Amino acid sequence: MADERPLLEIADLEVHFGPSHVLQGVTLAVPAGLVTAVVGRNGVGKTTLVNAVMGLVPASGGRIALGETDLLHRPATDRRRLGLALVPQGRRVFRSLSVDEHLRLVPLAPGAAFDRERLYATFPRLRERRAALAHTLSGGEQSMLAIARALVTNPTLLLMDEPTEGLAPLLVETVRGVVAGLRESGITLLLVEQNLGFALAVADRVAVMQRGRIAMVLPRREITDVEALSRLILEGGER
Repeated sequence: MADERPLLEIADLEVHFGPSHVLQGVTLAVPAGLVTAVVGRNGVGKTTLVNAVMGLVPASGGRIALGETDLLHRPATDRRRLGLALVPQGRRVFRSLSVDEHLRLVPLAPGAAFDRERLYATFPRLRERRAALAHTLSGGEQSMLAIARALVTNPTLLLMDEPTEGLAPLLVETVRGVVAGLRESGITLLLVEQNLGFALAVADRVAVMQRGRIAMVLPRREITDVEALSRLILEGGER
């Protein structure tokens, strides 16, 4: 049974890029042990939200807390040490590093749940290609590598930004299985996803984002009319 207390609390979060007001008072609680999916049209601020949580873009106001720890003005390196990890949109692997070198970028802590052997067991294709340079990998293999690279830090909260982007349906199903396995391992996930079908397949809670705000949060079990939800997302518009 997942702990329903929020692991991550975002309140009235504001982000500006010059004159552009991207996040306009985002408020969202992410319960421990669950998958929370943020869905919405392109341009409503979803990627900015996860980047702000990770500390990759500066917030101009509001609150981000991991448990009792205020994260708002902490650098991304501190947030990583506190248990956050990000699978970025577009994978962002290092072209000139091998698969194995990616998984050795962060020293493993004693007793780490996700050591390299467990990662290779989770992603058998990466084991086969462990000596291959990242730029020679397929899009699906790069996606697996981006997830494995985040897991090597042994996060308690994993942020995933469009993990199925550009993937063939078979690989989307592979990512779905990985997400389900991570949830079973007790990792809390905050997932940004354009693919509504995927989000509904893996999420416990679905947050609809519109124009820089969270418009509503729904338990997945209460979503019975997917077409109505899809229309709501489409009507949300861009910033």
